[in-house]
This record gives sequence, structure tokens and C-alpha cells, in this order.
Amino acid sequence: MQTATAEAPKLAYSIKEAAKVSSLGRTTLYAHIAANRLKAVRIGGRTVIPAESLHALIAGEA
Repeated sequence: MQTATAEAPKLAYSIKEAAKVSSLGRTTLYAHIAANRLKAVRIGGRTVIPAESLHALIAGEA
């Protein structure tokens, strides 16, 4: 018998994860960040993209 585990929705994506889930390249993501169409947050040494910012870009709202 299998047990179902509910996975919490992601709050933010690394650049690599964002590229994978959005089918956009890293260079394209960095270009959107530079143009202020995509929000990126530095936490320690990592750059993460808030999920709502990535969703807005894909939906054409950015």
C-alpha cells in the first residue's frame, strides 16, 4: 500500500530550477532579471527567483 505525501509548493527557484521548469535558458533568465521583468533575491551566496515572479513572467504579466 502506498501512502500519499503532499509536497508543499515551492516558494522560490534556483536559476537552474527556474530554467528547467520554465523551459527558458539561463542567459534568458538573467536577461529578464537585468531588465527588471523577473525578480531575483540574493540569500547568502545563492540567487533565487520567487515563484510568483516566475509565474508572472510566464503569464505575460511582467
